Order: sequence, then structure tokens, then C-alpha cells
Amino acid sequence: MYFFLANLSLTDTGLVSSIVPKMLTNIWIQNQLISYAECLSQLYFFIMFGLLEAFLLAVMACDRYVAICHPLHYTMIMSPGLCVLLVSASWIMSGLSSLLHTLLMNSLSFCAEHEIPHFFCDIMPLLRLSCTDTSINELLIFSIGGLTVLVCVLCLIVSYAYVFSTIWKIPSTQGKQKALSTCSSHLSVVSLYFGTSSSVYFSPPSTP
Repeated sequence: MYFFLANLSLTDTGLVSSIVPKMLTNIWIQNQLISYAECLSQLYFFIMFGLLEAFLLAVMACDRYVAICHPLHYTMIMSPGLCVLLVSASWIMSGLSSLLHTLLMNSLSFCAEHEIPHFFCDIMPLLRLSCTDTSINELLIFSIGGLTVLVCVLCLIVSYAYVFSTIWKIPSTQGKQKALSTCSSHLSVVSLYFGTSSSVYFSPPSTP
């Protein structure tokens, strides 16, 4: 459990570090320019850490399931080798997905407006600036993003369905409260992460 928390903390630090230093530098020197290489680097790390957080939250939901539904077998099921394997797979999948998006973005041409209508190099504002066909990029964004959300949300729903079912069967109120307290912080982070992401990337564009 603490191994997953350490990786989640590292992910949050990386996600913030991919945006905030450049933003603060631009504010300090009153210069809003960013080079093309810096923009692609920022895009790569932002997508990678964003996807990685979704994968880690899903893995942590499975960890909660094992801890509450099979407490006596927790150390046997969630062995150090399995924990490393799950985290490594999360890093690899998010890294490869981000690399694919970055390479496709690098193949686009930006021939007219070069002012990004955003405070960092996010993928959708960059696509709007391109004067070439972005259909492949958009298809991959929605397919990879949709698949990631689907898999992670399914893991969360199934895991917590079993968790709440097990908690409901605990006879003592104190035991139920103790079990719920182990899930409350994780559920708060899940709600904040997926709620914010959905409002940003799945809300309809605002009309002028």
C-alpha cells in the first residue's frame, strides 16, 4: 500500500513540475514564449503523468479490495513482485501512450497562429493551432483516453462493489468505520481526479 502511495506522490510531483516551473518563469520575466522543443517536452510529461495517475488509482482500488475482502491473504496476494509489476506496467503504458501522442503532434504543421490559448502546452489547444489534418490525433486521443477511463473506472467500480459488500457484512459498527476510513482518502482523490479531468476534457466547448 505504501509503495503505491509513494509512486502516486511521485506522479503528482511530476505532473505539477511539468507545468508550474515554466509558468512561474514566464510570470517572473514577463515573457510568455516557449520553444517548440520545450512545448513538446511539457506535453509529453503532462500526458504521461496524467495517465499514470489514472492507472495508479485503479491499481490502488484493487489493493483496497484485497486488503478488505481478503485480509488474511493480503501479503500473499499483494506480494512485492506483483506490486512492482503493476507499477512498472503503469509506467510503461503511460510512457508509451504519451510518446505516441507527442510524436504525432510533432508531425503536425503550425503555419498561422502560434499563440496557445492556454497557460501550458496541452494537447487540445495545440491541435486547434494546426493547419494540417488532425483526425488521426483526435482519433487516438479519444480512443486511448476512452479506453484508459473505461478500464480504470471498471476497476474502481468492481473493486469497490466488492469492498462495500464486504463492509456491509461486518457486524460491528466500529469495524465498518475502520474499513471505510481506509477507503475514504482514496475515494476522495479518485473523485477529484476524474471529476476534474471530465470537466476539462469532456465538457462541450464554450461559445463566444
